[in-house]
Amino acid sequence: MTAYSLLGASKVRLPDQPYGLLLDFLVEQFPTISRDIWQQRMQAGKVLDAQQHCLLPSEPYQSGGLVYYFREVPEETKVPFTERILYQDEHLVAVDKPHFLPTMPAGRYVEETVLRRLMVRLDNPDIVPIHRLDRLTAGVLLFSVNPSSRGAYQRLFRERKVFKCYEALAPALPDREWPYRHSSRLEPAQPFFRMQEVPGLANSDTVIEVCEQYGALWRYRLYPVTGRKHQLRVHLAALGAPIVNDPLYPHLQEMAAYDDYTQPLKLLAKQISFVDPLSGILRSFKSKLDLSL
Repeated sequence: MTAYSLLGASKVRLPDQPYGLLLDFLVEQFPTISRDIWQQRMQAGKVLDAQQHCLLPSEPYQSGGLVYYFREVPEETKVPFTERILYQDEHLVAVDKPHFLPTMPAGRYVEETVLRRLMVRLDNPDIVPIHRLDRLTAGVLLFSVNPSSRGAYQRLFRERKVFKCYEALAPALPDREWPYRHSSRLEPAQPFFRMQEVPGLANSDTVIEVCEQYGALWRYRLYPVTGRKHQLRVHLAALGAPIVNDPLYPHLQEMAAYDDYTQPLKLLAKQISFVDPLSGILRSFKSKLDLSL
């Protein structure tokens, strides 16, 4: 039986009520899920306590405790693209994430995520993404596979010691001088999953340059100084060059656009580089994917 990482799990606090077994509470709390299914989940290691211990069907109920569980999406949509492992050692795994594949469980995706695929592929429940990419964005994504060294790599991102280069295809901006640095304040918008620029002190910063010109479309390189949600997509849209096939910016499109595999968002995390905090060696991982016109 495999115990999963708590990353991506849902949780519930056990109320002060009389139950004989934890299983009894789960069946009553979630009436749409049968007792048999809860038993299967518990036996598969998908119900855990805060210490990541598997909670079996015989587990007694303990008021006030925290229980973590992994959702299962009936008939989860298969994502017909496969992540590619670029590098692997005892601390890190670098993968090329394809478009349309989520980094970790959320919404209607649980098993069809890079995280859960890697857990199975590498038989390692301790894998954790060190950073994230949007589901629609492709490119280099780093995972920690060793809890003992995880904090050192996570600290690199918190302290902005990681060089990141993205590429994007977007409309031409011939009247602007390049390279260009765009700074603005980003805050949540409506619907909740969008972001917007608002007046105020800047909290997002991107350096942009042009690397190729194809008439009405240009290939841009983007170097995010900060790492705000949807930062690159909002910044290019604000400049009048929304990324090709972006269903969120500048205007929200129909939901069907999110899953049109023939029209991927033309945004790619092309390269990540940093000085390894353990060895002192410069590491650089480059995507083997490319943005076609």
